Amino acid sequence: MKKIILILAAMAILVGGWLFWRFLPSDESPDTLKLYGNVDIRQVSLAFEQGGRVTELFAEEGDRVTRGQLLARVDVTGLKLEADKLRADIAAQEQNLLKMKNGNRPEEIARAEAALRTAEASLEQAKRNDARMASLRRGNSVSAQERENAQTSLRVAQGQRDEAAHALALLREGYRDEDIAMAAAQLSSARAALAVMQHNIELGELFSPTEAVVSSRLLEPGDMASSATPVFLLSLTSPKWVRAYVTEPQLGRIRQGMKADILTDSFPEAVPGRVGYISPTAEFTPKSVQTEDLRTSLLYEVRIVADDAGDRLRLGMPVSVVVHEDAAGVRHDD
Repeated sequence: MKKIILILAAMAILVGGWLFWRFLPSDESPDTLKLYGNVDIRQVSLAFEQGGRVTELFAEEGDRVTRGQLLARVDVTGLKLEADKLRADIAAQEQNLLKMKNGNRPEEIARAEAALRTAEASLEQAKRNDARMASLRRGNSVSAQERENAQTSLRVAQGQRDEAAHALALLREGYRDEDIAMAAAQLSSARAALAVMQHNIELGELFSPTEAVVSSRLLEPGDMASSATPVFLLSLTSPKWVRAYVTEPQLGRIRQGMKADILTDSFPEAVPGRVGYISPTAEFTPKSVQTEDLRTSLLYEVRIVADDAGDRLRLGMPVSVVVHEDAAGVRHDD
C-alpha cells in the first residue's frame, strides 16, 4: 500500500510540474518578439588590379584600417622607366609642334632666296651657252654632241631653278594646317599614353576601400600578385547588423524601423538596434540558426542594424534579439 501511495505521489508531482511548466507565463512580454541569429560577416577580398612582385605590406591580421590607408605596394620600376621615355617623346613632339606653328625662320627663307638666285644665274649661263652652241653648230664649228650637251645643261638648269623656286614658296607658306593638326594629335596621343602609364604606376599601391579589420593576410613580400590573387581579406565592421529569421506568424508582428535590443552571453548590457530589412521571400534557414526545430522551416530573413558604439559585437557572434513591437518604437522599461 505504501508503494502505491509513493507511486501516486510521484506521478502527481510529475503531472503538477508539467502543468506548471506548460502554463507558466512566458518571460517574453506580449509587446516584444525574441529572435535568434548571428552578427553578419561581410568581407572584401582586396587585390591589386595589375600583376607585380609584392615589395611592402603595411598591415597585419587583426589590424584596424581606415578608408584610404596604404596597405601594400608592388614593384613598378619598369613602368616608371617607360613613363620617363614617354615624357622625353612628349617633349620632342611639343617642340616640333611649336616649330610648325611658328613657321620657318627668316634665315631659312633667306637661304632659299639665295639658292634661287644661284639657280637663276646658272640658268642664264646655260641659255647663253646653248645660244652660242646653236650658232657654232650652224657653221659646223662644233659637233652635234657638243650641241646636245649644251641643250641638256640648259634643261638641267631650268629644273634646278624651278626646284629652288618651289622650295622658297614652301618656306614662305609654312606648314599645312593638316600637318599641324596631325602633329597635335600625335602629341595628344603621347600624353594620353603617359596618363595611362601613370595610372598603372598608381595601381602599384593598394589602399583600403573602407574602415575594416584585416582578417587574413594572404601574401608576403616577394610573392607575385595579380588581379586574381587577393592580398588581404577585410572584414567590414560598419555598419554592423544581425541576421535573424522569423516564422510566417511572426512576420505580421515585425516592421522596418522597430527598435530592438541585441543580447550576448559576453556582456550584460544590451546593444541597441533597429529592424532595417525584412526579406520579401521565404527561404530555408541555414544550420547556424540556434533553434533546431526552425532549421527545416521556411522563414523570412530579418536584419537588425546595431548601434554598437562600444564595439562589443564580434563578427559571427551568436546573439538574441528582442524586438519591441510598440507602434511608437519606444522600449518598455521593466
